[in-house]
Amino acid sequence: MNSANLDAIFKAYDIRGLVGSEINEEVCFAVGAAFAVYSREQGTQRIVVGRDMRPDGQALTAAFCGGATAMGVAVVDLGLCATEMMYFASGVFDVGGAMFTASHNPVGYNGIKLCGPAATAIGTGTGLERIKALAKDQATASMPSAPVAGTVSRYDILDRYVDHVLSFVDIAALRPLHLAVDVANGMGALVVPAVFESLPFQVDYLYAELDGTFPNHPADPLKSENLADLRDLVKTCGADAGVAFDGDADRVFAVDELSNPLSGSLTAAVVAGVMLKREPGSTVVHNVICSRALREAISEYGGRAQRSRVGHSFMKQAMAQSNAVCGGEHSGHYYFRDNYRADSSMIAVMIVLEALSRHSGGLSSLAAPLNRYAASGEINTAVADPQSAIEIVAAEFSDCEQDRFDGLSVDCEDWWFNLRPSNTEPLLRLNLECRDPQVLVTRVAEVRAVLERLA
Repeated sequence: MNSANLDAIFKAYDIRGLVGSEINEEVCFAVGAAFAVYSREQGTQRIVVGRDMRPDGQALTAAFCGGATAMGVAVVDLGLCATEMMYFASGVFDVGGAMFTASHNPVGYNGIKLCGPAATAIGTGTGLERIKALAKDQATASMPSAPVAGTVSRYDILDRYVDHVLSFVDIAALRPLHLAVDVANGMGALVVPAVFESLPFQVDYLYAELDGTFPNHPADPLKSENLADLRDLVKTCGADAGVAFDGDADRVFAVDELSNPLSGSLTAAVVAGVMLKREPGSTVVHNVICSRALREAISEYGGRAQRSRVGHSFMKQAMAQSNAVCGGEHSGHYYFRDNYRADSSMIAVMIVLEALSRHSGGLSSLAAPLNRYAASGEINTAVADPQSAIEIVAAEFSDCEQDRFDGLSVDCEDWWFNLRPSNTEPLLRLNLECRDPQVLVTRVAEVRAVLERLA
């Protein structure tokens, strides 16, 4: 195995690549062995491992477990599960964990999300570099196996996780809502029906068969075109709300009763409002590309807004450092202190549904006070040299307030944007927001014109 392959697939906060050419059983054995050694260095002798429904996941997981047990670590195999179930198991057992998934990426990709004991973050600066170095040692056969191999046991965490999710809401407050749910042939097909089973909801599902080839549409609800079927279903069945999940079911987006999508920032603001009523004055974490409306809402609810870099490992770090009650990302990840600071789409959904149940109107009126600004959504541009491109854009808008906390954030008073390189693809990601919807198109074109000169 060429160690350059490992450099290609180790990203800022996970491992991800094309199956066969970048991620294969040999690579997964080496990463499993490395994670086992790393876990032992951190004082644990056991790990939990789960996988999503991608067709190559079972073989890759088996190879990873083989590497881990060769290093003397016991493996608790969770089998098919959502990513948030793996984080929960890591918390329950207080051990490190690995989840085999490529999230929203199309068929042909797979990857590994890692965490430390109690679902603590592993990413750049928090252990991922050490694991990559150990994997390179394994690849060059310089890491000896353990004298006694570890064992593999099976554990079904689903029922225990359902109870955990439901503990975040007052079940008696839930009213008989009609819901439309698009699980996109992903792991939501396992966890969502299990959570909703005992609740007073009428649920119409889309694409509820586990199928890692994604035969209906990509499992990426951040892209508006992938919400089209859900929006149609909300209209045709007269649902009170719709929700759409990504492939490993750790991200979720909502659609109101008028079939209009809520951004991740608006959903995070609804969640923050509920959590801050329960714990007044608490901190809520948001990343740099969240809407300004979220920061304003946190303050208005009496909370403290704490900024984070984009990505689950950075969000978890910020949660731990600030003891935040919850956190949200524009991409549809929602984090909870009492969920080991890990993200959970299902906890977020249940909190929103409780808020809707207590609200006298529909989801559209619940979210309306938070829908204050016009947003571009994420616009991706391929450029030859992302860092040089960022510097050129910074110079172009030098009259505006700027910071480099995560990429380039520029505040031009009545409009603002963030431009940052993707951690998983060779792209620059632009998110722009504006007070005046009629000015939005002009401002987006202004920034894109600079980028297109550099493409």
